[in-house]
Amino acid sequence: MQLSTAIMLMITAPFVLGADIPASLWDNHESVADYAKRVNLPPTKTLDLGNNVKLELVLIPAGKFIMGTPEAEKPIVGQVMAGFSGGIVFLAILFLLIRAWRKGHRPQFSLALMLVMMIVASVGVWGGVRWHEALKHLGDREDEHPAHEITLTEPFYMGKFDVTQEQYQQVTGTNPSRFKGKDNPVETVSWDDTQDFCKKLIVQTKQSIRLPTEAEWEYSCRAGTRTTYHSGNSEADLDRVAWYRSNSNNKTHQVGQKEANAFELYDMHGNVLQWCQDIYGKYYYGKSEAENPQGPSQGAVRLLRGGSWDISPMYCRSALRFGNDPVNRIGDGGFRVVLVPSFRTP
Repeated sequence: MQLSTAIMLMITAPFVLGADIPASLWDNHESVADYAKRVNLPPTKTLDLGNNVKLELVLIPAGKFIMGTPEAEKPIVGQVMAGFSGGIVFLAILFLLIRAWRKGHRPQFSLALMLVMMIVASVGVWGGVRWHEALKHLGDREDEHPAHEITLTEPFYMGKFDVTQEQYQQVTGTNPSRFKGKDNPVETVSWDDTQDFCKKLIVQTKQSIRLPTEAEWEYSCRAGTRTTYHSGNSEADLDRVAWYRSNSNNKTHQVGQKEANAFELYDMHGNVLQWCQDIYGKYYYGKSEAENPQGPSQGAVRLLRGGSWDISPMYCRSALRFGNDPVNRIGDGGFRVVLVPSFRTP
């Protein structure tokens, strides 16, 4: 290699790396701060929107995760029969008691018979519980299946909070929100409105700004978890991290008041639904879709993720998907943004 060529490579290397960040994957065990050091990226970024209005973003590491909800366990015939057998045993005992009462006899049961009935009744109860659980899970949204592994090959930055009314007003000059408050998330915005916001922010900051893809959103929400919510499986777990129908008092709240997830993202399960970049459609399962999926190439409906102040816990899950027309300004629809270090957009 000639000396002049070597010198040129040394000079241009930082710019090349800044334009094409290596695909170093997060292993779910290291902290984001350690990951940031490993890939030589700052763990946070702050955009100056003017008039002392800032927009904070946090680094989301590249990595793998299981997207969607696994198929529910289907009830098998043995479990169903066990449930029915419990009912049959109960009716048989009731019949014997009534018959003995009518004849004026005292019902008598041997120890062996009582033991057999207890075993059969226990099996019946077990089968009934399993049947109930299976039926409950069969109600999961079909558009969340099948669960499939996704790899996001490059790190990116995501808004630490939903875009607030103050930030939206500063960039666009308007505030369409119903629940006014400068630190409340902006709502009643359409997908088209979010695109206008991102375009203006690109011009202002000279950064590559867009909405997250659906895969980026779910990966960022889960932050290494496989539970119903990033905080756990119960409604009590949801209550710690989200404003939703049971605790919102029918309105939005200031961003960042609940607990964050492991990536330091707030309000991923509540406050407002969040528009994503993708067109709404069925999951793609081909090999080419396993890395950095972008969703369908055609369609009239855009995706929203997360929960909101106006919906129940079932619809705040990490895997839950919504679709709406991109021109609709829905009352609980907001968004957060992504900054792409490589300046590549979907």
